[in-house]
Amino acid sequence: QVQLVESGGGLVQPGESLTLSCAGSGGSSLDGYAVGWFRQAPGKEREGVSCLSSIDSVTYSANAVKGRFTMSRGNDKNTVYLQMDGLQPDDAADYYCAAGVVILSRTRDVSAYTYWGQGTQVTVSS
Repeated sequence: QVQLVESGGGLVQPGESLTLSCAGSGGSSLDGYAVGWFRQAPGKEREGVSCLSSIDSVTYSANAVKGRFTMSRGNDKNTVYLQMDGLQPDDAADYYCAAGVVILSRTRDVSAYTYWGQGTQVTVSS
């Protein structure tokens, strides 16, 4: 069982930045798992934002966030971050961290992930 805890959400103005963190808690290790950031806006389906494959160690990102969002892994390998720059109102959503044993072709597939954090809210408004 992997336990994930996200933090770092909040209210920002358009153009500003936020960094989300996701840590394995309670002795949970993220080593060997694909880890991803997903988001869900009101009335919309949950979507993969940036996901790190455990197979090729490549981060796969949605087109909407390429060049603005950067996913990274902490030196302890048990924490992942999502640096979000140039936030826009369309980025407002609940952001979730997830982990799982995921084949490469499904790296950004919501249904491929087994373990989920509780989510953290990101609001972008002037």
